[in-house]
Amino acid sequence: MTTAITTDILEQRSRRDARHERLFRWLLKACALLVLASLLGAAAATLWGGRDAFATFGWHFLVSSEWDPGNEVYGALVPVYGTLATSFIALLIAVPVSFGIAVYLSEVAPAWLRTPVASAIELLAGIPSIIYGMWGLFIFAPFFAEHVKPWLTNNLGNQPDDGQLSWVAEHVPFVGKLFGSSYPFGASILVAGIVLAIMIIPFISSVMREVFQTVPTRLKESAYALGSSTWEVSWDIVLPYTRSAVIGGIFLGLGRALGETMAVTFVLGNAMQLSASLLDPGTSIASTIANQFSEAAGLQKSALMALAFLLFVVTFIVLLIARLMLRRLASKEGR
Repeated sequence: MTTAITTDILEQRSRRDARHERLFRWLLKACALLVLASLLGAAAATLWGGRDAFATFGWHFLVSSEWDPGNEVYGALVPVYGTLATSFIALLIAVPVSFGIAVYLSEVAPAWLRTPVASAIELLAGIPSIIYGMWGLFIFAPFFAEHVKPWLTNNLGNQPDDGQLSWVAEHVPFVGKLFGSSYPFGASILVAGIVLAIMIIPFISSVMREVFQTVPTRLKESAYALGSSTWEVSWDIVLPYTRSAVIGGIFLGLGRALGETMAVTFVLGNAMQLSASLLDPGTSIASTIANQFSEAAGLQKSALMALAFLLFVVTFIVLLIARLMLRRLASKEGR
């Protein structure tokens, strides 16, 4: 009798556990599907909102640099170029600086200094972007216009103040176009890229520092015992061991740079003009939407929604590239 009761209790408990397990699995599946549904919903909403612009201009919308609300003519080339250019500049500056910070904190810095500096970097990551934008507008952009921009235009640009081209501008025309400008103010694509770099450095350096600390101590000590320098250990041991996570952190910072709005709006100049010079003002997708959406109507609003869809597509492509790179690295490590 006791055995039968015990068997019934165990069967009931087993059925209850199985029921709870199914419920837990369904809840997890619902959470995952909710994320996917939100992603598809955002893409579909922006695509539907921009349908009039795509229907009116077609593929010409992607390659046109004209943006004229008065004549109802819109093109996405200038905002897309500004978004990619500022993000690339930010990444070009932020990646080596972040790598240096991470290596210093994990390999070089004394123990008493590591925690305060790491805490300061994490605090910088939490500062709202509008603070960076105000700093860039009121402090960095005037300083850049007064002290840095004249040197760049005179020594590298094709429009120097004295009319005499430098050797670089004369023999490397591409560089001359990049740094030639007659725009007198500091707001420009280069300034926006530098401000973005300062914004994403805390994110990338924090990720790099965390993953560098996961490298086994025995690997580094063995390299040091063989006579390797700190640079050789960092480049040949630490970085290869953590390269997948490092690439993920870099693309995390790039995703932040692509979608940044307020900081870029303050220092980019918000000019709908396509220029090869990094010292000229420009615009980005996020800043264009932020500046014009509140007053937009009709075809202009549809064009802004189409820009939002393009930003979604660009970000998705960037993350897809990161995913493919990580998968390729994982396959090489498994060989």
